[in-house]
Amino acid sequence: MIAKALIGLLLAAFASSPAPEHLGRSYGGRPIDAIRVGNPNGTRVLVFGAIHGNELAGIAIARALEHVRTNADLWIVPNLNPDGAARNIRQNGRGVDLNKNWSSEWHRGGHPFDTYYGGPKPFSERETRIARDLILRIRPRVTIWYHQHMNVIWAYGPSTLAGRIYARASGERLYHHHWLPGTAANWQNHTLQDSSSFTVELPAGSLTPQQVRTHVHAVLHLAEATRGPPHG
Repeated sequence: MIAKALIGLLLAAFASSPAPEHLGRSYGGRPIDAIRVGNPNGTRVLVFGAIHGNELAGIAIARALEHVRTNADLWIVPNLNPDGAARNIRQNGRGVDLNKNWSSEWHRGGHPFDTYYGGPKPFSERETRIARDLILRIRPRVTIWYHQHMNVIWAYGPSTLAGRIYARASGERLYHHHWLPGTAANWQNHTLQDSSSFTVELPAGSLTPQQVRTHVHAVLHLAEATRGPPHG
């Protein structure tokens, strides 16, 4: 009886999960999906749980956000780099650091599977193009990218206020330094008006349930605090 009751609860939870939107496939053919929850008329916030295949702690936050009740219009991409995650490497399946493959201040040089290899040209990677196209389509008020292992909130320029709000809500230190060349945050902060993008550098290792709850709270608090012009 207990086993049947547990199965029933699991099936109910699964049935209530929002249906994913298929965005595309990685170089290796793995699906990349987005989940949308909350209020379509609310503040639009986009969350990427992971972009580096060996920095996966943010996926737990992304998965938890799929089940929240919120007045925000919350878009969640749990993992932009499933090929890298499958191999436990930073880069994607073609050996490119996806967070060096964006067009703002992109640098040429290096070779596939070098630590910070930015690819043969900006947006050469299908995973980067999937993220770019989603951002341009939904025009989020704020985009949050989860990384490891600096244990800071990295924000600069137009994203400074959002990063400071998140830092206070999460109890983490604000790291106010210029974006690195070729990064997603650099690109969005220079491309979209009335929009900001910043990085949450989580600590090393897996997150505890309490740490996941803290960051979920920080995302929702940020959405509530950054009500602004409607998305276009």
